[in-house]
Amino acid sequence: MDLRIEMQRATSFAAQTGNLGLLLLWHILHLFVSIWYFVLGLVYVLESYLISAGILKSYKALNVGKLRYLAIVIESEDAYETSKVIELLQWLEAIGVKHVCLYDTEGVLKKSKEVILKKLKNAIAFEEAYQDESLADKKSMSLEFCSFSDGKEAVTKAANLLFVKYLKLDNLAGDHEKPIFTEAQMDDALKDVGGRGPDPDLLLVYGPARCHLGFPAWRMRYTEIVHMGQLKSMKYGSLVKAIYKFTTVRQNYGK
Repeated sequence: MDLRIEMQRATSFAAQTGNLGLLLLWHILHLFVSIWYFVLGLVYVLESYLISAGILKSYKALNVGKLRYLAIVIESEDAYETSKVIELLQWLEAIGVKHVCLYDTEGVLKKSKEVILKKLKNAIAFEEAYQDESLADKKSMSLEFCSFSDGKEAVTKAANLLFVKYLKLDNLAGDHEKPIFTEAQMDDALKDVGGRGPDPDLLLVYGPARCHLGFPAWRMRYTEIVHMGQLKSMKYGSLVKAIYKFTTVRQNYGK
């Protein structure tokens, strides 16, 4: 009887010791990971400062011509920080970016459209630049404003357009095979309803989420996506670095 009690005590002690050991190991690993990310953050801030100060000369040679269209995705809560958005656009203007699409899920940026365009004296709405190319040449930057509802509405209209075309074919005399809509047909339908804007070469995401937050998927077939952190923590050097890395990467597009 005493032997059995002693065995139970020994087993309980070993289990407790093992749990304490695992807990200690977890805290040690967590400490190392925290230190690692802290060091990476310091390096990130230092590098951004060096780029902003012009000390890293390699980042001065930006071939901005390769960046034909840039998309900026901003988390809706951050999009209320209009002053930060304007500052970001001023940086892009200084870098030489010509065409920018501003996107947030709830359409906050669209509501601030007039304020943003007024603050940026050398900017013009994308719709005006699209209708009159001579205006785009005179201005330094064209801005497109869109939200999740725009993409949703465009898909609905395009699907309805294809459906109407299918009904017309179905009502004609003779037997017809059930149509299979291809990506090209959907693309043409989106163009017809005005929901097919330019494909961004680069998409920068400002916000806690590492995703495109509902940016129209049909416009991202060859788009490079970079997560930039939250808008309130944006840095000029990080922006330059993201654009520089894009312009120096060789891209092979499939046929």
